[in-house]
Amino acid sequence: TEPAMAGSGSGPPGEAPGFVPQKEIAYNKLLPYGDRLEAEASRLLAQIKGNLGRAVQLQELWPGGLFWTRKLSTYIRLYGRKFSKEDHVLFIKLLYELVTIPKLEISMMQGFARLLINLLKKKELLSRDDLELPWRPLYEMLERILYSKTEHLGLNWFPNSVESVLKTLVKSCRPYFPENASMEMLDEWRPLMCPFDVTMQKAITYFELFLPTSLPPELHHKGFKLWFDEFIGLWFSVQNLPQWEGHLVNLFARLATDNIGYIDWDPYVPKIFTRILRSLNLPVGSGQVLVPRFLTNAYDIGHAVMWITAMMGGPSKLVQKHLSGLFNSIASFYHPSNNGRWLNKLMKLLQRLPSSVVRRLHRERYKKKTWLTPVPDSHKLTDQDVTDFVECIIQPVLLAMFSKTGSLEAAQALQNLALMRPELVIPPVLEKTYPALETLTEPHQLTATLSCVIGVSRSLVSGGKWFPEGPTHMLPLLMRALPGVDPNDFSKCMITFQFIATFSTLVPLVDCSSVLQERDDLTEVRIITVSDFPGPCFFCFYLTCTFDSNILQNNDEDTICCTHASTLFICAVLQCIVALEKVFNFAVSNIFETRVAGRMVADMCRAAVKCCPEESLKLFVPHCCSVITHLTINDDVLHDEELDKELLWNLQLLSEITRVDGKKLLPYREQLVKILQRTLHLTCKQGYILSCNLLHHLLRSTTLIYPTEYCSVPGGFDKPLSEYFPIKDWGKPGDLWNLNIQWHVPSSKEITFAYYLLDSFLQPELTKLEHYANGKQEMSRDDVQQCLTIVHNCLIGSGNILPPLKGERIAHLVPSLVSLEETKLYTGVNYDNTLFVSIPTVDYILDNSEDDTKSLFLIIKIIGDLLQFQGSHKHEFDSRWKSFNLVKKSMENRLRGKKQHIRALLIDRVMLQHELRTLTVEGCEYKNIHQDMIRDLLCLSTSSYGQVRNKAQQAFFTALGTYNFCCRDIIPLVLEFLRPDRHDVTQQQFKGALYCLLGNHSGVCLANLHDWDCIVQTWPSIVSSGLSKAMSLEKPSIVRLFDDLAEKIHRQYETIGLDFSVPEKCVEIAILMQKAENPSASGMMLSSEEIQLGIQRQKEKNAEALQNYENLINMLLNCVNQRNLPWKFEHIGIGFLSLLLRDDRVLPVHAIRFFVQCLNHDAIVVRKMAISAVAGILKQLKRTHKKVSICPYEVSGVPKSSSIQAGDRPDNQWLHFDSESLPKTKQAWASCCFAYHCFLLQAEQIIYDHFSDPKFVEQLIKFLSLEDRKGKDKFNPRRFCLFKGIFRNFDDAFLPVLKPHLEHLVADSHESTQRCVAEIIAGLIRGSKHWTFEKVEKLWKLLCPLLRTALSNITVETYNDWGTCIATSCESRDPRKLHWLFELLLESPLSGEGGSFVDACRLYVLQGGLAQQEWRVPELLHKLLKYLEPKLTQVYKNVRERIGSVLTYIFMIDVSLPNTAPTKSPHVHEFTTRILEKLKPLMEVDEEIQNHVMEENGVGEQDERTQGIKLLKTILKWLMASAGRSFSTAVTEQLQLLPLFFKIAPVENDNSYDELKRDAKMCLSLMSQGLLYPQQVPLVLQVLKQTARSSSWHAKYTILTYLQTMVFYNLFIFLNNEEAVNDIRWLVIKLLEDEQLEVREMAATTLSGLLQCNFLTMDSPVQTHFEQLCKTRLPKKRKRDLGTVVDTIPSADLVKRHAGVLGLSACILSSPYDVPTWMPQLLMDLSAHLNDPQPIEMTVKKTLSNFRRTHHDNWQEHKQQFTDDQLLVLTDLLVSPCYYA
Repeated sequence: TEPAMAGSGSGPPGEAPGFVPQKEIAYNKLLPYGDRLEAEASRLLAQIKGNLGRAVQLQELWPGGLFWTRKLSTYIRLYGRKFSKEDHVLFIKLLYELVTIPKLEISMMQGFARLLINLLKKKELLSRDDLELPWRPLYEMLERILYSKTEHLGLNWFPNSVESVLKTLVKSCRPYFPENASMEMLDEWRPLMCPFDVTMQKAITYFELFLPTSLPPELHHKGFKLWFDEFIGLWFSVQNLPQWEGHLVNLFARLATDNIGYIDWDPYVPKIFTRILRSLNLPVGSGQVLVPRFLTNAYDIGHAVMWITAMMGGPSKLVQKHLSGLFNSIASFYHPSNNGRWLNKLMKLLQRLPSSVVRRLHRERYKKKTWLTPVPDSHKLTDQDVTDFVECIIQPVLLAMFSKTGSLEAAQALQNLALMRPELVIPPVLEKTYPALETLTEPHQLTATLSCVIGVSRSLVSGGKWFPEGPTHMLPLLMRALPGVDPNDFSKCMITFQFIATFSTLVPLVDCSSVLQERDDLTEVRIITVSDFPGPCFFCFYLTCTFDSNILQNNDEDTICCTHASTLFICAVLQCIVALEKVFNFAVSNIFETRVAGRMVADMCRAAVKCCPEESLKLFVPHCCSVITHLTINDDVLHDEELDKELLWNLQLLSEITRVDGKKLLPYREQLVKILQRTLHLTCKQGYILSCNLLHHLLRSTTLIYPTEYCSVPGGFDKPLSEYFPIKDWGKPGDLWNLNIQWHVPSSKEITFAYYLLDSFLQPELTKLEHYANGKQEMSRDDVQQCLTIVHNCLIGSGNILPPLKGERIAHLVPSLVSLEETKLYTGVNYDNTLFVSIPTVDYILDNSEDDTKSLFLIIKIIGDLLQFQGSHKHEFDSRWKSFNLVKKSMENRLRGKKQHIRALLIDRVMLQHELRTLTVEGCEYKNIHQDMIRDLLCLSTSSYGQVRNKAQQAFFTALGTYNFCCRDIIPLVLEFLRPDRHDVTQQQFKGALYCLLGNHSGVCLANLHDWDCIVQTWPSIVSSGLSKAMSLEKPSIVRLFDDLAEKIHRQYETIGLDFSVPEKCVEIAILMQKAENPSASGMMLSSEEIQLGIQRQKEKNAEALQNYENLINMLLNCVNQRNLPWKFEHIGIGFLSLLLRDDRVLPVHAIRFFVQCLNHDAIVVRKMAISAVAGILKQLKRTHKKVSICPYEVSGVPKSSSIQAGDRPDNQWLHFDSESLPKTKQAWASCCFAYHCFLLQAEQIIYDHFSDPKFVEQLIKFLSLEDRKGKDKFNPRRFCLFKGIFRNFDDAFLPVLKPHLEHLVADSHESTQRCVAEIIAGLIRGSKHWTFEKVEKLWKLLCPLLRTALSNITVETYNDWGTCIATSCESRDPRKLHWLFELLLESPLSGEGGSFVDACRLYVLQGGLAQQEWRVPELLHKLLKYLEPKLTQVYKNVRERIGSVLTYIFMIDVSLPNTAPTKSPHVHEFTTRILEKLKPLMEVDEEIQNHVMEENGVGEQDERTQGIKLLKTILKWLMASAGRSFSTAVTEQLQLLPLFFKIAPVENDNSYDELKRDAKMCLSLMSQGLLYPQQVPLVLQVLKQTARSSSWHAKYTILTYLQTMVFYNLFIFLNNEEAVNDIRWLVIKLLEDEQLEVREMAATTLSGLLQCNFLTMDSPVQTHFEQLCKTRLPKKRKRDLGTVVDTIPSADLVKRHAGVLGLSACILSSPYDVPTWMPQLLMDLSAHLNDPQPIEMTVKKTLSNFRRTHHDNWQEHKQQFTDDQLLVLTDLLVSPCYYA
């Protein structure tokens, strides 16, 4: 919502502020009091600079620092960046230092960060020479917060928003990183780039965030040239879309955008586009299986679009060619009949691309030059580029207009396209719109087209040199849209109003018919326009009729719809007087009921009055006044309960039409006052409310500041036509510097009138109320309500001339050394202090008539407005700001930029600026009068009626958010109601108080202010309120309240700081800031005593915080230990305690004891909290280990290489697992052990005592091995952390106690006991990292037998937990230290003992361990492979699947990344060669392979072939598993297996197939989606061609399905290789002539698909080839005896002829949604074959019926392509009897 700003210096000269402001808000100068703002701004800025500098020097971050930084962000909202460059830089440096204070409390950090982001937002204001920011502090902060080591243990609580704030902050600082930053970052994060590990994701995320890409060209060698080749190589070598690939793409997109013209992308374009196309996940071909990670890890469309846009242009035009190819290939997916989960992405692509291109054009052609690198002329987009772009995208956009997801994206795309090339975009849209306006039966079509026309409206109306006939379309469109005003179809009605309103704001409506006589220099176009114009009277007439008929229907939608209508409508239309009479007569001659119809008609009249106030007031006011006076002559009327309809209607009309310019009302003031005197005190509620409205509107009209006109040209339209000709102003932007806004500023007469009204109507009511409250005067309830209503209306009518509330400021809430004073803003009104509103005492009504809820509602409103209201409401302002932004978006001209908005919009924006100033009351001083009112609200919030409480609480929360520090004053009052020792609290008060603590969803939550002083009061009170008499757990509402409270505190709690010190660096900058001139703040320099005092205060503050922290823990412990506290509150209290764990303080001793005892608490909730807490406490108590840095080059004895190389290098050899040199002796181990401290701290002693107590441990284990949720439990990381901490901190001290339990648990095969022992063992193994050799050796002696038992007892329920256990144990550990474990696991995984299931589980567990070790265990991988290879012919399916998965991990390390050394781990290549050798017997057989292997291990040697089939099954499992997991597909090796799969894969879709066929099919589907490197294309085609020659038709059929998917998923890589295209064309056309019918039909489908995605083109040689084939003569049918068998083998001629027909049919079906020029002729050719023998006849019929189905929707358009003769033939065909023959 950053307000827009005009560049400095382009405005009219004001008083110069003595410096050049960076960029100020232009709209301020246009306010009626604009000339006063210079002085105000510089005063405020000086205050901010002085006080902020002061606060930092005094080390006072809170409240001083935060208070003044908040003031700075308010300053930016009000004046923009109205400070000098020096100040700007100083502000940024100061905030940067503040944000990066290491121990800063997180909520403060976010506050500073948001302001810093705002200061850095407009990067063109500060160049790299002005500002340089270091990158490392930011990196350290991200590492500390986003990758926190202690957050998961509950030692740190961060808010959810912190991640996005930090990332935005880095993005904002990035342009200013020093020139050497890139090199430093690469050195820092390159070691993390291990593709097998999660750290890769982290490294790439960091690179994407931090790497600067906007360095100037002369520094490119220090920027992207350092890493570009390496990263792009990495990107191209990865084929299976790992998680980090998306981040890499985002980085490239940013690089391209920042350096257009400096990088040659051409060599990469086909690969880039292929990957973008793949990332859309479009469904292709039949029976396709999607790899799930493709859906989750796909690229972000926004970045892909940026990248494409940045690569466009330049000399080669290659990108445009590919872009056209992309849209051609996906165009048919946009057709409205297609739908799927991919559709959203496609729509986003359409919407973002045009706007991105517009942004680039703006940058190249219209934007002011800044320090950022400009685009070189050679690479700027030329007009031809733009035209090509618009032409390639317009077809899909027009299709998308009617999409299932709605037309919004298409409308936005069209808006941007029309800015670039209106002549290409608007005509087709209009072509679709006119017919849509005619049809009544398809409302969706109408709403879609209208919203698109609204999008292009501004380009349409302004015409211009490209599209001069634009304006002539406007009138016919408006006339035809009128029937859309149909209250029965709500959405249609709304869009029609929006449509008419849009045009009427863009176009002045003036009756120009007389111009023909006066001027003779008009061109043709203009004359047409003028003579067609029937005058606006038509509109009004039409409207009145429409509403007349609907006036009696009374439903809600009508109401919304019609108020919209009238206001929008006539505001715009009635820029002329013709209609006034009509409206007047209509309003006066009928009487309407006041709810629906009355509101609408009154609104219409108000609009009329707004347009021409003088004339219309002359008509309306006297009329209404006389009617009302006439009807109220009789005094009885005043006391009627029900009033006359006519009287009410006239009152309503009068109250609406007085909402006009106050000056115009003055002449009628006597009449109006008379009416008020007659009607304010009517008995009838409806009557006096209307009268109060009249009073309210009169006051508002006379006292507010507002613009009085919103015409589209300054000065209105009343000039004679000879001087001014409106048509020239259609769609014209307003000129910001000559807006000439006509303001209404209250004159002294108006103010006097307003005071007169207040004196006559407000004062008497106040006196009455005062007497009533003192008991001097009796009043009925209705009178009280009437009184209050009048008071409320006076208040909101004159809010902005009432003086601010007086009173003493309440001091001592917060100690501060910096002034926290209020800043007053001038809003154009000078207060008159004679008037003051006093509120009748709430207490009186509460005591005497508490059930008079309506009066109480009014009182709450009045208090709320007294506290808040200054002439406009915050929520109204917010919604207006929102709608202003929406309108701006729908009409702005993004291409030109520079605020080319229409005048009405600019005026609106200035008005919003005025309102923003009136609403800026943040951080108001808290005075005693406010205190009284807030206390009244608190009384009301705890009263007995629910509705009253609710309304009062809302007002209460708003007030709390407005005044500084008032929460501290109020909290004790709220907590009074919760005290357990009070007996006079009712349940209602108790509930009210709880709601006051809870807060609403947006505002303050009293229970959880991030401040020790507050929490120390609230948390213990909440817990001990469980003993209060008013508390009853029977009431569900109260139980729910406590749940919500606890939940909200847990959700919103952020760790509160204990250390508030300010580093030296900040102080230095603060001093500089105070010294800076313009405006100078040097008057506030500090003496050294003050600075000493500040440091003193800060130390006290830290000590106080610590004291508070310990007090809070003690109080909570005392609360929780109270006797007879209900269990719910005990749990809440323990929850609060667990929030107080920190990573910078160890918990006090008694709290530790409490948590350890809670491990054996009866309630499972408490046990869970205790487990987490104790794990955290153990982390706090962890001893630090000495870190020794080693140099890998010295250890390995290998010199450092000069080039960068990844993979198994000689210098990381020593890290590998090597069975020759395992540390099996004490000496070998000693190189990595440490000394153990022998004394225990008190805290440790407590834990030690409990865990060495056998009873305690026994109970604990019993609890841990209980089931929690049956069947849902998993390995629990929290418990693992607990045990890991215990064994890490206390070595093996507790093993003797635990040993019997472990042995007992392992033997029990129940799910929960197994899980418990798995958690303990994982904790043991990880905790023993730093133990001495003897201890470790003893440990493994104990563990090995346990693990063996466990693995043999493994069950379906527990194998996952054991897998997790072993994987967790091995995570990030040195394999040499765990050699016992690996040897145990590798003993004999597939022994067959215990059946297939145990085998599969063992492999699973082993795989978990090895996968964590990644590249460090090549020896083990070789060993495992050698063991598995002979066992690949397993019979059991589950073992086969597991082996497949293990093989994936074995070969995972064999990747082909750029500059990687060959790996020491097993190579896929060698493995496949050995496998192929064994599969030879299957290769040679030509017949189909049946799966005739019995599922049993038969005795004796089976033949090779059966062995081959079994082997093949396992291999299939391996290929399927690796499709989703490995990084690069081993294409060359897999290709050799393809022919085999083609043979096996089934042709029909049938699920009853055996496993082998299903797997083969799945495998082919996955392989066909694989990404190919360009050099692999010829190899694949080679295999396909070879298979196409084979005899099995199954194989040929399967080739075709494979081909469809493969080509689409690698589209541009194939297109880039001409030979490949020809090969594929040859292949498909050859298979069209296959003798097997199914193959021919599949070939036809494939051909039509390839044509449809423009892979092959419809050229004449192809066409003639098919036509030739069609003419093949068929042999004559021989007359046969009926008895002979019919010859079934098709003759070769028939096949050829059928091939020709299929070819033609493929061409026709390849364009399902349009009719290209060649199509009619082909249809004619096809129809000639309708009576050929089968299967030709069938093909022709199918083709024709498909043609009919797809072209039916738009047949009217498509008909145009055919000649009359062709149409005759066609109609004959499509409806011929042959259909039913």
